[in-house]
Amino acid sequence: MSDGKGITVLGICGSLRRGSFNRSLLRTAIELKPQTMAIEVADIGQIPLYNEDVRAAGFPPPVETLRRQIAAADALLFVTPEYNYSMPGVLKNAIDWASRPPDQPFAGKPAAIMGASPGIGGTMRAQYDLRRSCVFLDMHPINKPEVIVAGAAQKFDAEGRFTDEMGKGLIRDLLLALEAWTRRIGRKS
Repeated sequence: MSDGKGITVLGICGSLRRGSFNRSLLRTAIELKPQTMAIEVADIGQIPLYNEDVRAAGFPPPVETLRRQIAAADALLFVTPEYNYSMPGVLKNAIDWASRPPDQPFAGKPAAIMGASPGIGGTMRAQYDLRRSCVFLDMHPINKPEVIVAGAAQKFDAEGRFTDEMGKGLIRDLLLALEAWTRRIGRKS
């Protein structure tokens, strides 16, 4: 993890499909991250559907793992597709599970959001809804730059590599802004 000076970021992808544009976008972020940043990737694919009866008996192991990862990270990077004008259910489900008391681990965390979609609107509405959840959970999302990859089918090659140079620049800028924001709000000095 961190060497005491670097920033540790937990990447949370809202798509479970291995070959999704958003998983590829997260891989791109890992490739483009500053040297002073480490990005770990959360696995939300094994988290069961939220059920308060289950939670009353204790957090399932995949939820415990996610909660520990969130608590240990200096900042969060959400990468989300847009499904039916909002964030995917799998991402909302993971957030709902992880945010339950006691010791809700999102509070005070700096966060960045990005996403890719084949549509012309990219992931604008999904990112907006995710930001609303961030605000309620007392996360501190950065505002700029926005990384909203529209027309994603034309911006990834056959192997899933992100090929849009302007988009790569925005991702670099987003990660630099996340690092600066994390240091500014005192999550990491």
